[in-house]
Amino acid sequence: MNVTSCEKKENIKAELTVVVTPEEFDKALEESYKKNRAQISVPGFRKGKAPRKLIENMYGANVFYDDALDMILPTLCSHGVSESDLRVVGYPQILDIDFGEDKSVTVKYAVELYPEVTVSDYKGVKAEKPEAAVEESAVDSEIASVQLRNARIQTAERPAINGDTVTIDFEGFIDGVAFEGGKGENYELELGSNSFIPGFEEKLNGMQTGEERDLDLVFPDEYKEDLAGKPVVFKVKLKEVKEKILPELDDEFAKDVSEYDTLEDYKNSIRENLKTTKEAEAQKAFEDAVLTALSDTVENEVPEAMINDFLDNQVQSMRQQLMSYGMQLEQYMNMMGTNEEGFRQSMRPNALRQVKTTLVLEKIAELENLEPTDEEVEKQYADMAEQYKVELERVKQSVPKDTVVRDLGIQAASKLVIENAVAEAPKEEAEEPEEKKTAKTKTANKSKADDAEANGEKTEDKAEKKPAAKKTTAKKAPDGDAEKPVAKKTPAKKPATKKTPAKKADEDDAGNDE
Repeated sequence: MNVTSCEKKENIKAELTVVVTPEEFDKALEESYKKNRAQISVPGFRKGKAPRKLIENMYGANVFYDDALDMILPTLCSHGVSESDLRVVGYPQILDIDFGEDKSVTVKYAVELYPEVTVSDYKGVKAEKPEAAVEESAVDSEIASVQLRNARIQTAERPAINGDTVTIDFEGFIDGVAFEGGKGENYELELGSNSFIPGFEEKLNGMQTGEERDLDLVFPDEYKEDLAGKPVVFKVKLKEVKEKILPELDDEFAKDVSEYDTLEDYKNSIRENLKTTKEAEAQKAFEDAVLTALSDTVENEVPEAMINDFLDNQVQSMRQQLMSYGMQLEQYMNMMGTNEEGFRQSMRPNALRQVKTTLVLEKIAELENLEPTDEEVEKQYADMAEQYKVELERVKQSVPKDTVVRDLGIQAASKLVIENAVAEAPKEEAEEPEEKKTAKTKTANKSKADDAEANGEKTEDKAEKKPAAKKTTAKKAPDGDAEKPVAKKTPAKKPATKKTPAKKADEDDAGNDE
């Protein structure tokens, strides 16, 4: 094989021309003949016994050309890249193939080049670092959450109020006719949980045990198609009201729920834990901001092959994660209201940023000569084996050493950049001029006064009240086989970082069971 030309195009592509000698192509034709002769029928010969020349005379001289080309092209493309000393990404694109009369073959193909980035000022990158302050309200909220989890549940001999859990029988009717799935018995519902369609839970407030009510409601427009927007009457019987009795916030409470003897010590531990979490989150946000700022310095055009490779890995990782929870990727994407193409497009901006970050960190590792030691490489292999529960030798066979060395170099470069970065306080939003804020306040106060006057009230006599804190708790599953025909539908959201997609999907299904 001879490389006759290598022409770089716009610094991200190159076109190569490689000539295969007649002898090399004839060898490939012979290999193709041996591979395919058993499937070719020739009169007078058993399959696999007909000579190559006879087959070529019967079926045409080029009968083995396509298969021979398929066999020789990978070697040909690799040879051209190696001889031209190119670093490429993705797969070659065949542009032209010409067969010579002497059975030589000339192949012209294009490859995408690995970008050569230039970097400077990578020490001292500036980025915002969020404050890690812990508000006292966050401590109180955590305490309240623990208090709620340790609440005692007891039957209440009073009308139902928001926050109670009621046991009900219900049946829904549209135009006087009961509809399928609209009935439930001994169903436990927490008032204020917004589990059912708007108005349902509110209309149960004030009901007594044993009382029956007809609830006139309308299904939301975004509800399931056959019920959306339709008026409905739910006949409800309240069978039991249960209330939460919260434990007193004192030293005994602290002893019961923690290892501390006093409530103050318990609060201090929560405060410290929240601070540690906040500091970790702030540091992570700072590191991400530093690397984002670094990636923004890359002005090179990024080859599509690199972006697509990153997206392929992301999609495959998501597929495997979902399969471990018994869900198919296609099912998840359908829940999200998208398809694979839309899914990939939504991840594309992040993919581009990640690829640029990798490129610049690779260059920094090269400039700083950040070569890992043999011990570090061995430790990385051992960590991978432990992580994936695979034998060490199998990991070494699957992951080339060059890949491990490259990854460790990128990690070292990332650490170097972050350690030398400069943290800046978050920029405060510009405040409005004092006169403008005063004008707004006056306008708001006048509006309130006008509203109060229209309702026959005197603003100066009306004390301002703060709304009571809304209590929430985990929903309880219904007794028996009662369905949830009135569960409110909400648009599916992308799972949060700390919650797996499959778990989020399970929760959505549990809350929207038809």
